[in-house]
Amino acid sequence: MASWCTIESDPGVFTELISRIGVKDVQVEELYDMSDENLARLQPVYGLIFLFKWDKKQYEARGDVSSDAADVFFAKQVINNACATQAIISVLMNRPEIELGQELTTFKEFAAFLPPEDRGLSIGNSEKIRKAHNSFARPEPFVQEEKATAGDDDDVYHFIGYVPVSNALWELDGLAEGPIKLADLATPEEWTAKAREAIQERMQKYSAKEIRFNLLALVKDRRKVLNERMAAADTRIAELKAQVEAGNADDEAQAQLTRLEDEKKDCEREVEAENEKRAKWRTENDRRKHNYVPFVYHLLKALAKHEKTDELLVKGKHELQQAAERASKATAAAAAEKDKNGKKDGEK
Repeated sequence: MASWCTIESDPGVFTELISRIGVKDVQVEELYDMSDENLARLQPVYGLIFLFKWDKKQYEARGDVSSDAADVFFAKQVINNACATQAIISVLMNRPEIELGQELTTFKEFAAFLPPEDRGLSIGNSEKIRKAHNSFARPEPFVQEEKATAGDDDDVYHFIGYVPVSNALWELDGLAEGPIKLADLATPEEWTAKAREAIQERMQKYSAKEIRFNLLALVKDRRKVLNERMAAADTRIAELKAQVEAGNADDEAQAQLTRLEDEKKDCEREVEAENEKRAKWRTENDRRKHNYVPFVYHLLKALAKHEKTDELLVKGKHELQQAAERASKATAAAAAEKDKNGKKDGEK
């Protein structure tokens, strides 16, 4: 089986990856909190992806695999470095409202009756999925064999998906034997609150010093959501303006017209911000993929030719030393201020 590269956990990377596979109108957003307000802003949310540092001493795949998971698409993780891509695909496969595109639609039909391990192998054998994933490989000046397994000193990260299916919340962990039902859902909207509880429970298993977590949400393309919202506002604004022109609009209709026009302006600003974010993502992804080795080589060669390397090396060391001194002074000042405030509090 062809190798898969490691890729960065980044919403811009995963959004482009999803698009390259052929999925329509889905983007990835990084979550810094799971408050109801924040999640409401991003609706519809299709699923969540939780990244954490994998530690064989602390990690334990849940063993209580659910028997009533016939409607849940689940694939075992059998490919090195494909954990994130597989977690994303698992969420996408379990949301029927998403337009998967030809590749994933055909794959879903083919894999429908396969056991989880064979589904994982099938993902690894998909040329289009692998090429989309490996398009984010960083150019390396030297080709070397990748280690099949990580060593004890290597940092290894794992991705787990959370998705609602058939009135229940499911945890999709490729290292488990199958999908895990975490909770039954009284309403479709409560799945994010149940997922928040499960994620917080996992985080609490780690020490307070461990902060290397990342939470991503798969959501509908924000530009499409906002444009749909503006279209609905335009329709209602036209109706209200017709009432005003006919002299049939009361104070409530006038207030609603003003409110809708303000909401439309807000949506226009958000669409502009989304377009700017997409442009930034494209630039960052291009830089991730670009091979800077020839540029660095010729730059160093030119500097050496003009005998500038020694001069720049001395200058760089001097600036580094100055920066270290500034940081040391700032740290000492902060510590002194903290001690000073502590003494004042003790005198009160």
